[in-house]
Amino acid sequence: MKETTIQGRLWVLTEPDGALYDDIDTDMIFHNRYLHITDVAQMGQYALDNLKGWEDFAKKAQPGDIVMAGRNFGSGSSRQQAVDCFQALGISAIVAESFGAIYKRNAINSGLPLVTFPNLTAIAAQFENGATLAINLETGEAVLNDETRFQADPLSQVQMDIYQAGNLFAYGKTVL
Repeated sequence: MKETTIQGRLWVLTEPDGALYDDIDTDMIFHNRYLHITDVAQMGQYALDNLKGWEDFAKKAQPGDIVMAGRNFGSGSSRQQAVDCFQALGISAIVAESFGAIYKRNAINSGLPLVTFPNLTAIAAQFENGATLAINLETGEAVLNDETRFQADPLSQVQMDIYQAGNLFAYGKTVL
């Protein structure tokens, strides 16, 4: 069984003015100029390279890192590569105030934890790049730098089951 508490170095996606980025669409996450790439392992190097100020994210990201953004993360197309590129980098979770519906479904199916954090934009100044964030996926409790506690939404039971199995296909094999 996978650990239900994820801990990692935090990447807070902010706009050039310092505000938490809202409405990061799938083209900003994984630009359509890379859609010819079919090897998931090669997709990570292009993660966020079409997001102003974050073009070098993939060079700095490390396995286990956690990405944080504002509202409507992953809006736009149904581009699976926008999930796969984070998995190729070993990103352990994405935390946002809300997610685009199709992106959310793709991530759940792929076993990538998406943590919804209500009112995140209002308290975003408390989070900074390089901080350590631990998130209990079952309870939603988030702990910043082993000190400050916050409450995010826990994963639903279906999300947790798919995450534990690894992805939707592996989960399907457990229920048959």
